[in-house]
Amino acid sequence: MPEQPRGELVIQTIAMPTDTNPNGDIFGGWLTSQMDLGSGILAAKTAKARVVTVAMEGMSFLQPVRVGDTVRCYARVERIGRTSMTIPVEVWVTRYMTGEELRVTHGVFTLVAVDDSGKPIPVKRDEGMTHPE
Repeated sequence: MPEQPRGELVIQTIAMPTDTNPNGDIFGGWLTSQMDLGSGILAAKTAKARVVTVAMEGMSFLQPVRVGDTVRCYARVERIGRTSMTIPVEVWVTRYMTGEELRVTHGVFTLVAVDDSGKPIPVKRDEGMTHPE
């Protein structure tokens, strides 16, 4: 497990009681939605276009998230294809009261750049940006 988060901070929020499962831990679906939002922020910024999530893979929940924890999503662009981007997302928490920092989950999201009608379009690339197809 890495000592430090990898990627850009894309979301930071606090886990609230309304986001819990029946056991009192933060619901995995809430955490996944934060990761999806964070990957979308980075993908839209990278593509300079509307983006949609087409796949999630490799989700691993390593530790529970608790009410009051500060939740941070870090994302990085791992690969840019013609219309798609592969974006790993790590979630780290700062435990409420103790300040302990832990990586709690990670997953890989694939997003596609689309036009206004939802049709895939090429990802815009900065000058000099090279990525394998």
